[in-house]
Amino acid sequence: MSVIIGIDEAGRGPLAGPVVAAAVYIPEKFDTSGIKDSKRVSPKKREELYSRIIGECQVGIGTIAPEEIDDLNILQATMLAMRLASEDLSIQFDKVLVDLNRCPKIRNGESIV
Repeated sequence: MSVIIGIDEAGRGPLAGPVVAAAVYIPEKFDTSGIKDSKRVSPKKREELYSRIIGECQVGIGTIAPEEIDDLNILQATMLAMRLASEDLSIQFDKVLVDLNRCPKIRNGESIV
């Protein structure tokens, strides 16, 4: 069975601030009902889902500061944040699903997925 992680980012649209990516592994037993686009979930429900996800799933975070974004450009900063988020996970994975039109080179142990 393949271990699949998902990665998404926030902060590509604003004019100022960091870009942040999260990598998440959701175990098979996790109840995903109620999870959908966070923009379509009430703030209360979003907090409930956040608590469940943090408590029951593996989560990695990557953050790139505005100064680094200026040096790299927003696309490269986003790719770096995604790679850092994947490296922040404590599990080995086989595949990556990315909510972007391209995938950064992500090292998992000795292989690049």
